[in-house]
Amino acid sequence: MTQSRTIERMKRLLLFVITMLFYCSSTACFVPFKETPLSAEQGNTKAQTNIGVMYNQDSSVQQSYHKSKEWYEKAAAQGDAIAQTNLGSMYEQGLGVRQDYHKAREWYEKAAAQGDALAQISLGFMYEQGLGVRQDYHKAREWYEKAAAQGAPLAQTNIGVMYEQGLGVQQDYRKAREWYEKAAAQGEAFAQTNLGYMYEKGRGVQQDYRKAGEWYEKAALQGDDLAQRKLGIMYEQGLGVRQDYYKARAWYEKAAVQGDVFAQTKLGFMYEQGRGVQQDYHKSRAWYEKAAVQGDALAQVSLGLMYEQGLSVRQDYHKAREWYEKAAAQGDALAQVSLGLMYEYGLGVRQDYHHAREWYEKAAAQGEALAQRKLGSMYEQGLGVRQDYHKAREWYEKAAAQGDDLAQTYLGLMYEQGLGVRKNLATAKEWFGKACDNGNQSGCDYYARLNSSR
Repeated sequence: MTQSRTIERMKRLLLFVITMLFYCSSTACFVPFKETPLSAEQGNTKAQTNIGVMYNQDSSVQQSYHKSKEWYEKAAAQGDAIAQTNLGSMYEQGLGVRQDYHKAREWYEKAAAQGDALAQISLGFMYEQGLGVRQDYHKAREWYEKAAAQGAPLAQTNIGVMYEQGLGVQQDYRKAREWYEKAAAQGEAFAQTNLGYMYEKGRGVQQDYRKAGEWYEKAALQGDDLAQRKLGIMYEQGLGVRQDYYKARAWYEKAAVQGDVFAQTKLGFMYEQGRGVQQDYHKSRAWYEKAAVQGDALAQVSLGLMYEQGLSVRQDYHKAREWYEKAAAQGDALAQVSLGLMYEYGLGVRQDYHHAREWYEKAAAQGEALAQRKLGSMYEQGLGVRQDYHKAREWYEKAAAQGDDLAQTYLGLMYEQGLGVRKNLATAKEWFGKACDNGNQSGCDYYARLNSSR
């Protein structure tokens, strides 16, 4: 499971636990508040539980976690499973009480012993995450299975995840798919998204972009932001559908307004490039900013470029550097190269070859061709380092192997002039030819010169 899908699942499980605070019987929840206290005072556990729920969500009374807990305790003491589950949720989240996983687990266990599916799912989650207990995937799966046997779709989804990731069980995509299908058939959006992912990647099934899109769409129409984002990608890239930037943008927007960082960054790019929309740097920057403040490195780099180039904003090297630094601190190679360029040429900072080299080295270590070529130039010219043709050649070769046409041209010149290598016109001509093939006119000119001198 990708990191984004794991994070999304954790968000959903957290939302599930919070939602449980409103958990009540299907009919009693609709009893007006004024008609409930008398029954509650007479010891009716359903009425007591429902008053607890009303203090959480009913607009006719002032929200009070403290009063909610008092009513839940009255009902829970009489063995009401719903009240016990809701108390467990309050202790797990620290709502109206000091957060206490041990007490949360105790209340969940009381309710789970009575067959309460939501309590069983909550216990499964606590064992899966190691909340107040030693992490134990085997016990987590046991609790999920008890709830799944009652048809609880979230439990079925969680079992699917465990088989997909191999958590406490041998990884088995086929079993994962079977559990996802049970939950998806009940309309569980995250299970539908996971099925879409399995068809997209060909996990336990034959890769099928069309089926992937169908499952994503089912989840997306329920408001699932991850599925909406996935549909955006499929329309943008033409996976199983005709490429359609307009539809891609529409799905990205649905996910983006829910805070999906990837979708926000994608929208920034689409407005910047004019894909499926009229080019609009102002809207592009607005979307990049939403993602950047959430820590998205690509959005931070994109904002840096906009400030460096003055796109929809006044050119500001200082702000550009600030955004590059945020992204570079996360290991983003493009940001590291950009900082290297700013220090090399003194853009918004005092020219400093030493700092430039440091940033180039960070990016070059990640395989960034531009950084490798720039390091080659620094060693060739002795900028911030002792001139060293041997090291220059080594860095040029790394960049050239990735198709960098300038590095290929520089290598041709080194072999032609015998700088750091034995002079070899045939090798020089070979590098000039590669550069020419990659669109470098100087490489073509140098190749023609050597070719005519034969």
